[in-house]
Formats: sequence, C-alpha cells, structure tokens
Amino acid sequence: MWDKPRALNWVANLLNALAAVMFLYGLVYVVVHLPIFPLKEVRVEGKLDHVTREQIKLIADRHLQGNFFTVDVVKARDAFQKLPWARKVSVRKRWPDRLEVVIEEQRELARWGNIALVNTYGELFHAASDSDLPVFYGPGDGVAEVAKQYGAYSQILGTGTGMHIAQLALTPRRAWQIKTNTGMVIELGREEMETRLQKFASVYEQTLGGLKVAINYADLRYPNGFAVRKPEGLKPKRKTGAA
Repeated sequence: MWDKPRALNWVANLLNALAAVMFLYGLVYVVVHLPIFPLKEVRVEGKLDHVTREQIKLIADRHLQGNFFTVDVVKARDAFQKLPWARKVSVRKRWPDRLEVVIEEQRELARWGNIALVNTYGELFHAASDSDLPVFYGPGDGVAEVAKQYGAYSQILGTGTGMHIAQLALTPRRAWQIKTNTGMVIELGREEMETRLQKFASVYEQTLGGLKVAINYADLRYPNGFAVRKPEGLKPKRKTGAA
C-alpha cells in the first residue's frame, strides 16, 4: 500500500476531511454552549384559571436550563404536561432569546364517581375541584359516551322541564339513568333514550309539573307512556299517551 501514491492520497484526504468535520463539530459545540445566547424571556400563553404562576416559575427554574440552543424543549414540555390541570402543552423556541409555552387547561365537565374528573372532551383527569359538578357513573370504557350523552340529555331536560342533571349513570348493560337536581330519578333504558326523554319533557308541564307533590321516580321504558312514583302514602299513578 505504501508504494501506491493514489491510495495514500485517498487516505490522507479522508483523514483531513474527518479532522475538519471533528474540528467544526467541536467549534459549534463550544459556540452553542457559550453564555452568549441566554434565554431572556419565557412567555406562557393560554387561558389559565388553575395553573398558577408559582407552578410555572418552579418548572421554569428546574427544567429550562441552558441557553437558546441547549435547552431541552421536550423535557420542558413533559414537565409542564405533568401539571394536574394541563391537558395539552407545546413549547417552542423563538429566535433569538425567547421560549414560548402554550398551555391548554382542562375544562371540568363532571366527576367520574369519586375517582377523577371528566373534561369537556370526555377524558378523565386527576385534579382537585370545589365546583358544583354533576356526577357520572359507568363502565371504564364509557367515559366519552357518558360525556356526549350528558350534553344531549341536559339540553332536552332543561328546555322542557327546567331541571338539571345531577347524576348520569350508564350500567354495564348499557341502560341509562338520570337523577335530577330535584331528586327525581328518570329511567331511560337502552333504546330510543333521547326520543323517550323528549316525549317526557314535552308533556312535563301539562302533567307532572302542575302537581303539588314531588315526583321522585319516572320510568320512561314504556312504549306508550311513562310510570311515576309518588312519595310514600300516595298511590302510584301512570301517565300514558304522549309520554
């Protein structure tokens, strides 16, 4: 090999190229780690009602280390994402010295039993809330379904009866039950739930709404009507027809 000038030139050129690459890499590494590109501003955007300034400062102090080039935005995003009320977080660098953090907060819709909260996307999350929220019950795979139906049932019930949903339950057999803010339990069953509730709400004012006694139970699982249960001491009465 040593008597082959062409091969020697090729090896020499390769070594020179490797040396140049290593030199440039080292130079870039040194430059980007110099304290001449400091992060001067961390801008946090989003409508924040639960994420506090103190939480943001704590995360920034712990995870936003380094300069513009060396700060790890993935670790920073993951740190913000662990906040109980943070649903979605994005972290971006903005030349020459700014970091932008956008936080989408969870918006609570209901409680999932006494286990967790449900957001407006039908997702569970764990956080503390003192808001007066309806309570959902159901199988583990039914969170999104219950949240969706809550919106539909609430609109029908509120428009026709003025009542609000305090509890909404989906049984393992996929049957629905509502408990209102007045204490009335409404059985919807497993079929044509919205149609049944619409019929009930449409005749509520002309039937149950005019009674001077509280009705604590209404069973809508009848083809041509619904059954109600009055307080003890009064005979049950069945309403038929348009219900």
